[in-house]
Amino acid sequence: MTWVLLAIVILAVGAAALLAIRRRPRPSPPAIPPVDTAGSIPPPEAAPVPLFRRLSDGLARTREVLTRRLDGVFARTRIDDALFADLEEALLMADVGVRATARILDRLREDTTRMALTDPARLRERLGTHLIDLLRAPGPDLAAVPEEGPLVVLVVGVNGGGKTTTIGKLASRYVRAGHRVLVGAGDTFRAGAVEQLGVWAERAGAEIVSREEGADPAAVLFDAVTRARSRGHQVVICDTAGRLQSRKPLMDELAKVIRVIGRALPGAPHEVLLVLDATIGQNALSQARLFGEAAPLTGIVLTKLDGTARGGVVVAVCQETGLPVKLIGVGETLDDLRPFDPVSFVEALLAPEDAART
Repeated sequence: MTWVLLAIVILAVGAAALLAIRRRPRPSPPAIPPVDTAGSIPPPEAAPVPLFRRLSDGLARTREVLTRRLDGVFARTRIDDALFADLEEALLMADVGVRATARILDRLREDTTRMALTDPARLRERLGTHLIDLLRAPGPDLAAVPEEGPLVVLVVGVNGGGKTTTIGKLASRYVRAGHRVLVGAGDTFRAGAVEQLGVWAERAGAEIVSREEGADPAAVLFDAVTRARSRGHQVVICDTAGRLQSRKPLMDELAKVIRVIGRALPGAPHEVLLVLDATIGQNALSQARLFGEAAPLTGIVLTKLDGTARGGVVVAVCQETGLPVKLIGVGETLDDLRPFDPVSFVEALLAPEDAART
């Protein structure tokens, strides 16, 4: 009995002690001083990358191949047939193309005779001049947004060439310029194409018109143009299918799309841009010819220039098609679709590495 009473007493004392500990006020954590934002310096905004630097970075691989060869060519002490042979090889290796290369060499030979050139360094200067002349195709930049009725831009090209990303970047350019942009998801045959375009449209701040997979592309784009007219959008960018199983279905489909867009808005489309992947080199020329048969092209968008050592294909495309390169892609962000400027392009292409880095 005594042991029982002793146990009860011990338990009672322990419980009382535990209760006292729990009731003891805990020290408050040290107060975190409020952040004084009034005098703080905001983080600096990323400075826009200058066009020449962006082009230089994008063309680094092409320039590495081309300038290394040109340095060897123009390091000679005299202008002779061997110099022209090495120059021809250098231009062809950069995918300038056979016709464009032949034209450039003919002009350089004429310069040598007419200007009595003896210094290979002077010939290098003339090379830049002739490249600019070949790239300066006639025709305006992208069509202006009309005061009444939307500007309709039809974008064509093969799957995998960068068509979807180009549309997103182009939409972003127009949105930043203060225009309301509508994107028409006309590539209804490729699995996931509509969803991918929707993601890019959202990033760009544009609206999108789409239907279920397998729907008639012409009907989708008719709806897009009609909605843009009724709701006050200034720009409509129309995607198209990029299948190349055979020529006739492609030509028929594009012809139908163009006719239907013209019924929705007389005179449209105002621009028909062909997206070409620069990394495929001379194969871009065959695509340009094929799509030129299928649609009234108004210009070229050359993508992935930052991922190829064959950026000279820009010259080949201009020479072979007679179409202006209106835009070039030199990166993956929304800002990496730039208007094509022949002078800046050639300067970035031929610039020494130390100049390209500055």
